[in-house]
Amino acid sequence: MPAVIEEHPEVQVFDEISMIEHGVRMAVTRALPVGLTYPQYEVLSLIMRRGDELTPAAISEALKMTPAAITHTLQRLEANALVSVEGCTVDRRRKLVRITSGGREAYGRAMAAIRPKVEKLREGFTQREFREALPFLRALRVWMAEVP
Repeated sequence: MPAVIEEHPEVQVFDEISMIEHGVRMAVTRALPVGLTYPQYEVLSLIMRRGDELTPAAISEALKMTPAAITHTLQRLEANALVSVEGCTVDRRRKLVRITSGGREAYGRAMAAIRPKVEKLREGFTQREFREALPFLRALRVWMAEVP
């Protein structure tokens, strides 16, 4: 009979986080309007949460995506008139990203499509359960960012 390998709790935590992230990504991707990719949705969502006039570098850092990936995603969003990327009038070396009315509409459609999943999530877990999970998850995220 083969030996049973007992995984350490920290390994199990990262496995669970990975599976949750994959599940969220798949659920959101399936609900997105045709033509909108998950990375594009992430950029629109970030701009809607943080406001206009983010730099590509700030978006890259916030979403933990490479600058090249952000450049490509912003080019696709701009080609579809969902964002505009313009030079900064104060610092001409920087660019600023602004969401367009079309981007706001696309984000609104995406959120409307995701809403049923979010409502089921809220039915399955209490606000207290979410609040109790946050301190550990935040501490883990901060720790991961600080440890080389």
